[in-house]
Amino acid sequence: MGRSEPFRSHLKSSADLVTTYEEVRAGFVALALEKNRRATRYVEEARALKTAVAEARTPTGLLQIKGIRPALVAAAGVSDKAGSHISTADKEEAVRGLIEMFLEPAGPSFVEELVFRFLLTRGDALGGSMRNVGGVLAQRRLFRTIVSTLSLAGHRFSWMRPKSGAWEAASGDEAEIELEARGLAWSAGRGSRTLVCNLKVPLVDNNIDLCLLGCPPERLSEACRNPNMYLALAELKGGIDPAGADEHWKTARTALSRVKAAFAEHELTPRVFFVGAAIVRKMADEIWSRLESGAFDNAANLTNSGQMNSLCRWLVRL
Repeated sequence: MGRSEPFRSHLKSSADLVTTYEEVRAGFVALALEKNRRATRYVEEARALKTAVAEARTPTGLLQIKGIRPALVAAAGVSDKAGSHISTADKEEAVRGLIEMFLEPAGPSFVEELVFRFLLTRGDALGGSMRNVGGVLAQRRLFRTIVSTLSLAGHRFSWMRPKSGAWEAASGDEAEIELEARGLAWSAGRGSRTLVCNLKVPLVDNNIDLCLLGCPPERLSEACRNPNMYLALAELKGGIDPAGADEHWKTARTALSRVKAAFAEHELTPRVFFVGAAIVRKMADEIWSRLESGAFDNAANLTNSGQMNSLCRWLVRL
């Protein structure tokens, strides 16, 4: 007997997958708010810097103020990433270049010049982090929906802390677990399940956005090396800009095709599915074709709550 078609619970045609104008607009607003939230830290740092150097009478006097050297290095155009690859002497040279070439020519406005240049470097760092923010927001939305699904069903679950990788049982009192969690684990009728993000799958020799394994979290390290333990794999694309949808889709399509081929060589058929925020008409038609042919087991538009709830119920029941 063939597999059921869970996507038909929330999709009637390819048109249902297309992201509406209203959702695109809401997505851009969400990105703008997130950018402002992340920028708050840098704005506060700039204010603190301005206060710290207020008593400096000359640009060279800045070198005598304690506790601002990292800020001077940043104002000189050296990012945190670049700073980890150059010597202290190189950083000092960059700071002296900043003073001679930009702060001294600014005259009495050298403090403002310093703060502006500090913000330019920090703005670059913010821009870099924002390139990945669509994926971060997508993961949060997916995890929030899964947590709601698990809670409604009365399933206890655990979540993985991002830095330590430690698993912590959810007490039910936590707020916004999805802001931190890198993985979720639960036990349902069919056994233990562990869902993790950005896992390198040895069989594919590549990172996959989402992997669901049939194991408890404490056995994850062992299970991820066993192809038989994979129940579902997925690509999650959170970018909301329709102009980039095609490129994201090509990347996801290629990744899932490799997954299917790699597991097929071992006569294994884990579920594969796709979740995307920006889905245009042509892309929707291609996804629908793969769903109907059985190449994909499920798909949903990230911006559609009904589709996401249906997909997450299916995922929790696997």
